Amino acid sequence: MLAETQIANLLYRYAECIDTGDLVGAAALFEHAQIRVGPEDTIDAGRLLGIWKSLIVIHADGTPRTKHVTTNPIIEVDEDAGTATCRSYYTVLQQTDQIALQIIVAGRYHDRFERVGEQWRFCYRDLTLIDMVGDVSRHLSYPITPPSGTWAASRAHRPPTRT
Repeated sequence: MLAETQIANLLYRYAECIDTGDLVGAAALFEHAQIRVGPEDTIDAGRLLGIWKSLIVIHADGTPRTKHVTTNPIIEVDEDAGTATCRSYYTVLQQTDQIALQIIVAGRYHDRFERVGEQWRFCYRDLTLIDMVGDVSRHLSYPITPPSGTWAASRAHRPPTRT
């Protein structure tokens, strides 16, 4: 299988695991990775799983009632070095018994991959690139705040304006 296909499948498998409530499976994808969660803070898959278990609201059907849509992957592979990078967008939709289908958050992933044998795996993911935040109150047990200096942070506590 082509490197680009394997890498894209890792992106999509992550979304599928989160959306089905398989947090253990999602964390396992990052077993050999460092995950950036703050300006100077990276964690491993075990800590990531702990954060997810304390943060993500799992509904009665065993899922977070979300659809993570990953788009626009720009995959760059260095076959000789056995490394690759990918920049992509994500959009998270949610629908529950209390809320209609809506977009709740959008941002970007910056990922790095390494090849081991013939298989590609995550070796790094930046989870700090949150661009827009809507109502995440039925997805997360506490609110997220976009990093300062981003458009989303500048709008986080302001009511929408009409032009």
